[in-house]
Amino acid sequence: MTKLRLKSRDEIKKIKASASLLALTLLEVERNIVPGISTKELDLIAYDFIIKNRAKPAFKGYHGFKGTICASVNEEVIHGIPGKRKLADGDIVSIDCGVILDGFYSDMAKTFKVGSVDSSIDKLLEVTNTALYKGIAEMKVGNRILNISKAIEDYIKPFGFGIVREYTGHGVGFELHEEPSVPNYYAPFFKNIRIQEGMVLAIEPMVNLKGHKVSIKSDGWTVFASDLSYSAHFEHTVAVVGGLPLILSEV
Repeated sequence: MTKLRLKSRDEIKKIKASASLLALTLLEVERNIVPGISTKELDLIAYDFIIKNRAKPAFKGYHGFKGTICASVNEEVIHGIPGKRKLADGDIVSIDCGVILDGFYSDMAKTFKVGSVDSSIDKLLEVTNTALYKGIAEMKVGNRILNISKAIEDYIKPFGFGIVREYTGHGVGFELHEEPSVPNYYAPFFKNIRIQEGMVLAIEPMVNLKGHKVSIKSDGWTVFASDLSYSAHFEHTVAVVGGLPLILSEV
């Protein structure tokens, strides 16, 4: 049986404070995304900003992960390890980050353009970001988890992009990853539980330009599109308040 950890209004306020700081962290990183900067430099910018604001990076040390951010470039989908790689004009980079503030967790991701990108990549980012909001709109009392999943899939499918299936959204707040899982496609074998007041989810479509299949690099972390096509990832921490979705990871 799926164990849900619903949050009170006061707890949601504390998750909101964590998520707002996280949104500011990603803005700070975004300001520094230019050709020539390394993903490690972006990682240090995020770390310094979080620590300066008396919070902790949620990813650093999680199952041994060494970064404050996941920095996934081009065909990399998620869990990219920050390192010496320098971004170049025409790249895209997905920045996924988490914050712990006063013991409460938040999770957020956004894919950024580096300089000018091909129009097909522009479309990939636009569609993935819009799909996120289509899913969020279904996170309301009276619906079920797969209403979120179906809304995401239904929006993306006509564009012919590949929706990553092996990785999902999830509950968040008291821990980085909680129940339930939130797939980005209609998957009837997932637990299709009812959406309830006080639920807090990290909704996060991951979408490849071509096929949906993914592989993992030899580092044991970095997930990439098996056909090496570019991949986009957008994520928000969202709560159900008054029966409706409230995005917490916004400034």
